[in-house]
Amino acid sequence: MSLEKVSVNKAFDGQLIKYKFKSAALGGLDANFNLFLPGNAPEGNKVPLLTYLAGLTCTEDNGAQKGHFLGPASKEGIAILFPDTSPRGAGIEGETDSWDFGVGAGFYVNATHPKWSKHYNMLTHVTLELPQVLEEAGLPIDFKRQSIFGHSMGGHGALTLYLSSVLQGVKQYRSVSAFAPISNPVNCPWGQKAFSGYLQGGVEEAKDKYDATELIKKLGKEPVHILVDYGTADNFYKQGQLLPENFLKAARDSGYDEVQVRVRAQEGYDHSYYFISTFGEDHVHFHANFLKA
Repeated sequence: MSLEKVSVNKAFDGQLIKYKFKSAALGGLDANFNLFLPGNAPEGNKVPLLTYLAGLTCTEDNGAQKGHFLGPASKEGIAILFPDTSPRGAGIEGETDSWDFGVGAGFYVNATHPKWSKHYNMLTHVTLELPQVLEEAGLPIDFKRQSIFGHSMGGHGALTLYLSSVLQGVKQYRSVSAFAPISNPVNCPWGQKAFSGYLQGGVEEAKDKYDATELIKKLGKEPVHILVDYGTADNFYKQGQLLPENFLKAARDSGYDEVQVRVRAQEGYDHSYYFISTFGEDHVHFHANFLKA
């Protein structure tokens, strides 16, 4: 799995590097990702890694270009990994028919439906393959210090990957945060569509693995570090796609207080990167508390 360097841009005294490689998890397709390395990394320091998962229709570029994460990450000495949101070029019938399923909409699951299972394995791609590829390339990253965050579909991905790792005792990530996450996907149209397509067992199969609201009920008060922000003027929130109140209720009912699970309604903000960039620095600082502990 040799990495090909596609481009390098200096930013905030660090480097934003785009890489390409042949992904086994995605069925042998080329996969792109961006990696921000802070200025202190080339000095032989291994730096902690924060992974950002983007939302529907996005690529590895949206968060890197518009999230307002790089400056704060550089100051904190944290690397940020920006994966893509799905495999590309699989050529599966129907994968480009809609914006909320297929290309640009991998939902951070491992597909079990035979039509999709060869290529649509974003869970393995993000949690196992990309860290392995970075480590094999000798990049200066300390994989014992990882955290994860994301937006919308990526917020769903971040929450579920974090909660699953806690539940399994792996604890790959020290903390998680999310902007306008799809918090209870088994009960919203986006999630139901994705799970019915990618998973052999549909929504029922997803309940155990891919729904943050369901997962947090199972933790038995295992310590967590979770921050969620959503905007009250977010149309997708108003349409019932995000359901952050369901997640918050499940967390409180499970005994988690404001310190461990913080869900903030931000007055007047929408679903866009204007909202994300407003609170991006806040989220990077939140993770720095745990990544640098």
